[in-house]
Amino acid sequence: MWEVLFPRVADNHYRGRRLGLWLFVLMLLKIPMGLNVMINAPEVARSADGVPLDTFGASAAAAFSFVFAAWGLSQLVLGLASLVVLLRYRSLVPLAFLALLLEQVGRMLLRVQWPIERIAAPGNAINIGLLAIMVLGLLLSLWQPKRPEA
Repeated sequence: MWEVLFPRVADNHYRGRRLGLWLFVLMLLKIPMGLNVMINAPEVARSADGVPLDTFGASAAAAFSFVFAAWGLSQLVLGLASLVVLLRYRSLVPLAFLALLLEQVGRMLLRVQWPIERIAAPGNAINIGLLAIMVLGLLLSLWQPKRPEA
């Protein structure tokens, strides 16, 4: 498993199950999602994540919007890195899935540590769906088809 996660050579030869690669393509959604958060941080915070920015003071809302936009930038960078892996370094798909999964779980754990008062919003369901896709994709990318014996 370590050899699959950390291949000696980063090439374009994907060794996992084909469905894992197709699930990795879904990670490219981080590109438009990240751009949307960067450009429309206050609106996305209100609608997708249910953050009641209207109840914040002006400087607190601006600070929150900045941090939210910066998070959008990190999502954009992760999406672009995933695009590079998909186009040029497919042997790194399992490692990329692991990195994406660690970021997703890390954010969920930070949300427990630093809870934000929220109203009902679809963002949590989307994050849980992405988490499930990442776990399944990681497992499928690590599961190599058996090669016929000669």
